[in-house]
Amino acid sequence: MQSEYLELSFWQLGIAASLIVICGLISLLLHLELQQRLLLAAVRTVVQLLLIGLVLRWIFSVGQWYVVLGLMMVMTLIAGIAAVGRTGRRYRGIHLDSVISVWASSWLITAVALGAVVQVQPWYRPQYAIPLLGMILGNTLNGISLGLDRLGEELAGGRDRVETLLALGATRWESARESIQRAVRTGMIPTINTMMVVGLVSMPGMMTGQLLAGADPLQAVMYQIVIMFLIAAGTSLGTVSVVLLGYRRLFTADHQFLPGRLVKRR
Repeated sequence: MQSEYLELSFWQLGIAASLIVICGLISLLLHLELQQRLLLAAVRTVVQLLLIGLVLRWIFSVGQWYVVLGLMMVMTLIAGIAAVGRTGRRYRGIHLDSVISVWASSWLITAVALGAVVQVQPWYRPQYAIPLLGMILGNTLNGISLGLDRLGEELAGGRDRVETLLALGATRWESARESIQRAVRTGMIPTINTMMVVGLVSMPGMMTGQLLAGADPLQAVMYQIVIMFLIAAGTSLGTVSVVLLGYRRLFTADHQFLPGRLVKRR
């Protein structure tokens, strides 16, 4: 099954972009004071996507492994830094923990996808490697951000409980286990919720894109199923990794809690 792919012109893009006016009117009527942020978000959306489109066109034409790998590294670094930007409390080394967790989890799952699931030859084919990593990165980023934020809030808010447990002889793991569990759960829940309603309430982006491009619906569904499981695995690994790394930075090997390292974001 292959239907005609309809290319969009810039004036059609402009019609869609004009719909942001609805958001602006809502902000004005309800005095939300979001007009400037909406304008900035709209401009950044257009500029960033057009730029990445030009970059991808060039990368697809070149098709060299080092170019694809370079872009993947940049994407990973940006994702790791962006994840920290949403946290309410930070500690020294949080950016490094975030980048390590994003890199390790996303690249491992992408490698499995390219080598074992899709079996791309060569592995660096940009039309597969870049989109797959991008989708895994985007969702892993959210899980890491939520997990880090919840860990900071749990340990800061439950400082008395943690220190009491330590004073009574509990190990650092025993005193922090409940906070760690809640942080990891918070990071994983959005992905689980998405999986529960996918295909019923929401039509995933990759599946929609393939259908618009004229792909066979069953093949589009199969690819989306693969993506959902890849995202779930990447998010879980990334969230667990960053929460455990944060836990190790906030507790010493002598089972002492270091609440002073948690700094509330201004």
